[in-house]
Amino acid sequence: MQTPASPYHPITEQILAAAADRRQLRVRGGGSKDFYGEPLQGGVLDTRGLSGITSYEPSELVVTVQAGTPLAELEAALTEKGQCLAFEPPRLGPASTVGGMVAAGLAGPARATAGSVRDFVLGARFINGKGEWLTFGGQVMKNVAGYDVSRLLVGSLGTLGVLTEVSLKVLPTAPAEATLMCAGLSQAKALALLHRWGGQPLPLNASCWVWDASASPAQDYLFVRLRGAVAAVQAAVPRMSADLQAQGGQVLVMDNAQASLDWNACRDQTLPFFTPPSPTLCLWRLSVPQTAPVLDLPYAQFIEWQGGLRWLWAPASAALDLRAAAQAVGGHATLFCTSQAYGEADKTVGVFTPMPAVQQQLQTALQKQFDPAGVFNTARLFAPH
Repeated sequence: MQTPASPYHPITEQILAAAADRRQLRVRGGGSKDFYGEPLQGGVLDTRGLSGITSYEPSELVVTVQAGTPLAELEAALTEKGQCLAFEPPRLGPASTVGGMVAAGLAGPARATAGSVRDFVLGARFINGKGEWLTFGGQVMKNVAGYDVSRLLVGSLGTLGVLTEVSLKVLPTAPAEATLMCAGLSQAKALALLHRWGGQPLPLNASCWVWDASASPAQDYLFVRLRGAVAAVQAAVPRMSADLQAQGGQVLVMDNAQASLDWNACRDQTLPFFTPPSPTLCLWRLSVPQTAPVLDLPYAQFIEWQGGLRWLWAPASAALDLRAAAQAVGGHATLFCTSQAYGEADKTVGVFTPMPAVQQQLQTALQKQFDPAGVFNTARLFAPH
């Protein structure tokens, strides 16, 4: 549905002027994700003027917020009402905005059980490359007819239009939480156990496995977070602890305050693992099925999402090997960032796994429908051939 807007709106004027001059623009909020995607092109179209919570109905579990609103501001408002964004979007810095959260489509530790950003988007307003203000979706799950364009914007990195406002489903904060830390559990045993737990009625909310070389002695660590009803969490702790001990692990129930800090550091990628080990290495993000086995790769890994997300530091020259390993198990590999100041180093190997020809044609055709003059940073999702 198209919604008319004032012809004097500065964003509309900026888009129409760029279209007339055949110039490119890149949509930008706080700039916390400038590093992500193919190299940036075009002048900045700043969305931070679109700020504020438009409406919030805690009893309906729905919030509508303008795209330039700081993510921290939205989460603070939700916390006051005992609610949250269940998919735990990575903030990657204090300047992160709601629009950037949707455009990047990145989710945090709870992604495997809570769902993705796309699962929580109910509706959106945005401006296309013709300067038209469009509205799709609504504020309830049943209010979606036709093509669900609002969710199509998730992960589009601003290549389809300028997101101005989004309606999101929110959830109550879980009444109970516990984190188990297990030392001495190999990656293979950890993945097998997480897979088995996934088929059981357990309040498993998040997990991460890492080889910690800085520990004394260096060893494997598995962390699992339980969230849900008080009775469910209390019953799961001894049961899952026994499973870990049966595999030879040493189990500790962490203090919730410390565990919360650690999970936030995992979410925001400030854990020691995410510190660049060398200026020649890049941070790679391998998205694979949760049931995928241990990948035969010569790089230390940090594993989230019950096995579905695997991070590692490797040179850009390893792109073919990493992508082949991920594709062999039904996944894909992304050059998430480089260790030389996000976004500044060579991305000639391609940031994302190349799409099949037919899919790329569809992507290009879709972009042209929304942005016929090519105003937006259309190559941010894939490098032109």
